Amino acid sequence: MKPSDVFGRGLLQRARVHRRGPFHVGVLIPTSGAMGLLGPCALACAALARDSWNAQGGLDGREVRLTLLNASEANTGLDDDVRDLVADGAVDALVALSNTAVCRRIAGVVDARVPLIYTPLYEGCGLPAWVHAIGETPERQLLPAIDWLAGRYRPRRWYLLGNDYSWPRRTHALALPAIRTSGAEVVRERYVPLGERDYDAIIDDVIASRAQVVLLSLLTADAVHFCRAFERAGLGGKVLRLSTCVEENTVLGVGDANSEGMFVAAGYFDALDSDANHAFKERYRARFGDRAPALNSASQSVYEGFAHLQRQAQTRRGPLLPGARDTQRGAYDAGRSPIYLGEVRGLGIRPLRTLTDAPG
Repeated sequence: MKPSDVFGRGLLQRARVHRRGPFHVGVLIPTSGAMGLLGPCALACAALARDSWNAQGGLDGREVRLTLLNASEANTGLDDDVRDLVADGAVDALVALSNTAVCRRIAGVVDARVPLIYTPLYEGCGLPAWVHAIGETPERQLLPAIDWLAGRYRPRRWYLLGNDYSWPRRTHALALPAIRTSGAEVVRERYVPLGERDYDAIIDDVIASRAQVVLLSLLTADAVHFCRAFERAGLGGKVLRLSTCVEENTVLGVGDANSEGMFVAAGYFDALDSDANHAFKERYRARFGDRAPALNSASQSVYEGFAHLQRQAQTRRGPLLPGARDTQRGAYDAGRSPIYLGEVRGLGIRPLRTLTDAPG
């Protein structure tokens, strides 16, 4: 059992003695900024988790309610909002989808006073041990993808491009030796601010470097703008792209004409052919209709965060939230669940193979 599990269960059990009435969950999701594309689906997944949990009787009879907070890097009031909610006892737990820089700040504000479940991929370090970080890490997600791409296409020249904060930098630091072990070299390593929109100079540099693969660690909207510039320069299909953060909403923004030769490693794709995912999508469509926001790894992880929270908080025997990524080991945790490789095709991501099996 992880330290965060021991801490979270103990904290929730102590709080249960003193609290009655609804169980309030603060939901931190980006509704603007670089990751704002993820907001609609993330909110839908949080609402589905809440409704499903309440349909089961809530948390030991307590109604589950949501408090929404904008986790954008551009929201300068987020820290104060979280501080006030925690100090006032207005939230019993937090489920967060954000970049890790924001999560690290929020963890400092919360200071282990309520459980914090952090759901998306992250660099695998740099967060306090009490934070429940359930997302993919580079060791299980990116390194097997580099091995596969190296074996399949044998590229010799890699270009590393990411946003300028801890996750891309840590991810690329881990990628460097894996790329070199494959017999290739890293010809450039570049970082741009969150929210960058002008990629003409970067595209010129990719061309000048004669790169054969771009390792793309740009978040959502930033990746959309880069990929559009990439295609305008005629690089689609000529230079491969590999990413661990591109997802279905980003692909929709990129457009089907701008995605040739792009591969993605993730713990979830909308097109995964599994009983758990088919059942989840059926519930999602029944709740939100055919025009519901596109499911994707980052946003769907919010639902899995609620499934994780339920298992930490619930004391009575009863039904549990069935996730799209459920394994025989219970709630999703990327350290215990498969990682998949997909290829962008048209306006979706087609799963190709399992990169990393669930251990044991």
